Amino acid sequence: MYLADGRDRPGRGSATDGTRPPGRVPSVVWALGAVSLLTDVSAEMVTAVLPLYLVAGLGLSPLGVGLVDGLQHGVTALVRVLAGHAGDRWGRHKAVAGAGYALSALCKPLLLAAQGLASVGAVIALDRIGKGVRTAPRDALIALASAPEVRGRAFGAHRALDTAGALLGPLLAFAVLLAVPDGAAGPGAYDAVFTVSACVAALGLAVLLLLVPGRPVPGAGAEAGAASRPRLAEAAGLLRDRRLRRLVGRALWLGGCTVGDAFVYLILQRRTGLSDGAFALLPPVTAAVFLLLAAPLGRCADRFGRWRVFLGGHVVLLGAYGLLLGGAGSPVLLVVVPVLHGTFYAATDGVLMAAASALLPAGLGGTGLALVQSAQALARFGASVVFGALWQARGDRFALAAAAVALALAVVAAGRPGPAAPVPPVPPAREGVR
Repeated sequence: MYLADGRDRPGRGSATDGTRPPGRVPSVVWALGAVSLLTDVSAEMVTAVLPLYLVAGLGLSPLGVGLVDGLQHGVTALVRVLAGHAGDRWGRHKAVAGAGYALSALCKPLLLAAQGLASVGAVIALDRIGKGVRTAPRDALIALASAPEVRGRAFGAHRALDTAGALLGPLLAFAVLLAVPDGAAGPGAYDAVFTVSACVAALGLAVLLLLVPGRPVPGAGAEAGAASRPRLAEAAGLLRDRRLRRLVGRALWLGGCTVGDAFVYLILQRRTGLSDGAFALLPPVTAAVFLLLAAPLGRCADRFGRWRVFLGGHVVLLGAYGLLLGGAGSPVLLVVVPVLHGTFYAATDGVLMAAASALLPAGLGGTGLALVQSAQALARFGASVVFGALWQARGDRFALAAAAVALALAVVAAGRPGPAAPVPPVPPAREGVR
């Protein structure tokens, strides 16, 4: 099993010395959560205005929006596994994650110079590569720092802080647009949003460097010597484990049947007649629900089964699709659909990582988590492109109905008991991730 080697040092209340209450989320998780909060504020400032910018500013078709939205998911798959493996091999998950955070921070000023579809797409691709580099090493740090029996709570707490950034980012973008002369219609509106976003991203990188402990995990990477460093061939062999292979396959299938956030919000705007000025307020509703439910649903996953909660999140998403298909014109959709959307993310994002971490061998946690994340990213890339093509060819209602049917079939097929692993005994306390 992927044991929780990283814990608070003895004498500071480790999980095994009896001085730390059972179930407590380690301090390194909160520090990583603060980094994710700031980084998500920066990222979501851009994401909140991007769909309208692509449609109204650049005049993209639904297929073009699908390509850009899919790019945000698919390009991360190119680097996730390599980045996760690098953290495992060198035992320096923080350094690899920091490189990803730095790349994303550098991309924000580049948006100021990007004017056309090609340049905007290139900057978005670089930013998503940064996300792909940092995600698996960061999640490996969370898993290493948390006892197996509380990983659902640890990932839920981290995702709650991460989602607080997703809530605050669009609100900050909205405030910036209000402060700019002529608002969203002004020539400097997007430049102002991108500038503030760059400053917040730099602050998040500073918090990572100053507050997240950075020594390699004992027994891995540089401190263990080259003989014990995991090889890429060992990473490829992870999928020989039937339970992990089944989890990756199900994540791939379910991810391929979900509709990208940009499309959900654009369809919701069409159904309700929401003004362009208020469009940026839709993501914060989703983020607020995610923030409120991530930790409670993480605890439910630890107690009642992570796969059950994960699958239940997709059932909730089906409800959102059904409302978008049948509730045209109702203002209630502006609240109910984002609430269901946020519940879906709270029940799936961190829960899937907690479920996967229980199936991974020691020393390959970052690589294994990256495999799961890459499967989802590739699936969502394909889903966005196909959905955009269907929308352009047959209309948004037909495309959404096709996605709903596919997701319902995937949920039924994945309804068998999910992969599980016994919780290993807690080993003697060792020096934590530093």
